[in-house]
Amino acid sequence: MAVVSMKQLLEAGVHFGHQTRRWNPKMAPYIFTERNGIYIIDLQKTVKKLDEAYNFVFETAANGGEILFVGTKKQAQ
Repeated sequence: MAVVSMKQLLEAGVHFGHQTRRWNPKMAPYIFTERNGIYIIDLQKTVKKLDEAYNFVFETAANGGEILFVGTKKQAQ
């Protein structure tokens, strides 16, 4: 079961990416389409990668590992 649903991501606007003139070619596999000069992110792949990240963090913490979250924006601090 997904930690975050596609509906939740869609409602949060996660699918809106950068403007098409500002992009990193490494993101190409995760871009669903382009609309009005903005890339639309593939939410199916996003949900899969979020689940992988969640499982990694869960397993690391369960095995006594330490996890450091770093936020550089005011909203994340």
